[in-house]
Amino acid sequence: MPYVISDDCVNCGACAAGCPVGAISEGDGKHVIDPELCVECGACEATCPVGAPHQE
Repeated sequence: MPYVISDDCVNCGACAAGCPVGAISEGDGKHVIDPELCVECGACEATCPVGAPHQE
């Protein structure tokens, strides 16, 4: 199951910088993950300072 980013996102960009496949981009007020590109590696979850990325 691809990762998603919750509303806890502070839009810092740490997750996007840590994503090895470039699946994360800046959205409207928070970053978003493209489910078609996400390889479910967990790198975004590990780099986020507020724990916003998670699997549903």
